[in-house]
Amino acid sequence: MPELEATLYDASRLFLVPVMVLILLALAYAIVSLGSFAFEAAVRGTGRGSRPLHAYRARTGGASEDLELQIMRRLEWLRIVSRSAPMLGLVATMIPMGPALLALGNNDGAAVGKNLVVAFSSVILALVAASISFFVYTIRRRWLLEELRELETEGAA
Repeated sequence: MPELEATLYDASRLFLVPVMVLILLALAYAIVSLGSFAFEAAVRGTGRGSRPLHAYRARTGGASEDLELQIMRRLEWLRIVSRSAPMLGLVATMIPMGPALLALGNNDGAAVGKNLVVAFSSVILALVAASISFFVYTIRRRWLLEELRELETEGAA
């Protein structure tokens, strides 16, 4: 059984760096999305906001279902990041906890601290990325649904 446990431990350690890279990418995406959202909100505040669904319908002549699909497509990555970042944070927290617990058993405080710093900083960054993404997703979704409602009302009239 110790060989199986060692194999599982080694396999889980392989995922730490890719998960941390994904967390950093999610955070970068969230920050860029927040910047673009802030710019869009400022433009909307002047009354000259972008009308992506109007432009899409003018280009393609799409029906209401096509516009709904366009909304989903525009919000897809925000939703993915807001939902997957916390899971990535949990993975990045749990992987270093094994070595931290082993170090604790060996009275190696420095190793415990090193592993806990990685664990907690990863989950904090993942949660920040998820929070920003969810905030932007929620408001952009409302904006797009309001625009869709407006288009459907115009089409019915």
